Amino acid sequence: MRGILLLEDGRAFEGSGFGAVGTRVGELVFNTSMTGYQEVLTDPSYTEQVVVMTAAHVGNYGVNKDDPESDDVQVAGFVARRFTTKPSSWRSEQGLGDYLADHGIPAVHRIDTRALVRHLRSAGAMRCAISTEDLSTDALMAKIRAWPGMVGRDLATEVSRTDSIVFAEGKPGAKRISVVDGGIKTNILRLLEMEGVHVTVHPITASAETWMAGADAVFFSNGPGDPAALSSVLEEVKKVVGRVPTLGICLGCQLLGLAVGADTYKLKFGHRGGNHPVRDEATKRIAITSQNHGFAVDRDSLVAAGAVVTHVNLNDHTVSGFKHLGKRVMAVQYHPEASPGPHDSAPLFGEFLAFVDDVTNA
Repeated sequence: MRGILLLEDGRAFEGSGFGAVGTRVGELVFNTSMTGYQEVLTDPSYTEQVVVMTAAHVGNYGVNKDDPESDDVQVAGFVARRFTTKPSSWRSEQGLGDYLADHGIPAVHRIDTRALVRHLRSAGAMRCAISTEDLSTDALMAKIRAWPGMVGRDLATEVSRTDSIVFAEGKPGAKRISVVDGGIKTNILRLLEMEGVHVTVHPITASAETWMAGADAVFFSNGPGDPAALSSVLEEVKKVVGRVPTLGICLGCQLLGLAVGADTYKLKFGHRGGNHPVRDEATKRIAITSQNHGFAVDRDSLVAAGAVVTHVNLNDHTVSGFKHLGKRVMAVQYHPEASPGPHDSAPLFGEFLAFVDDVTNA
């Protein structure tokens, strides 16, 4: 099965098709993780994105029912130098090719992913088409031009759950954390449960009063799309900020940044992978973190709004975390749940809850 990846600037990469037979359009981005491809595939933050893995061999250990970060495969397409057709692991329950085919996701391999990623680092993330059925570049380019892109897209409302549930009862007398689902990863909920707190999960389209009802803190999750496009959601976030302690990861960080008066902007090619060094500005300790985002909070506007930058990405010195004590906000841009990724920042969930205590008792 032949496959093609066509970029909006006209550059094409032809290789072998893998996974499902079909054609998809999305934003082409790259991920530098060495492992964890099933978590990448099922992360809702990758909605409408075609992901290129920089690791040379992907699929070596297959897939299983325990590692997904959501109920479905979320990427629009998947690309690697070489996909493994015969996985080897005691945990493997299915090969990657069959898994992608079952979920209707086309993939392409046997292309020069090093050249592709160097091109993206130079030109930036861009629209693309991936196909394992139609090799006509004219037809694919027409599909690319018809796709609206990521800027201005409120994709978080599309991937959010539609009802409220209790995820964890917590220990007797435990804090009650209200989680706002903009495309949350399962391991975030698991780690909150391990902290012993009561966890209720609400849709991102619910009201501020619903989020705050009976809650000691409101936690805003990761998710896809442009945070500035979530205008109706942002109005509800602003109603929460200052009334109860608020916490955020990734998209949640961006929404809370906007809510306190900062701006957000689109990164050239984003941060995606499990090897991003982040410095804690208070302790000067450096953690290797997992990240997945295409937008960031603007530092100058954040400081002007009275917030303190607490964490910095050492690759490009963008904001990786902030606090606003006056409005009882704490947020990080990286993924402390680390699925996939290193566990350097796992203690952050305990720090989140300590922050809730500090600002509640202040």
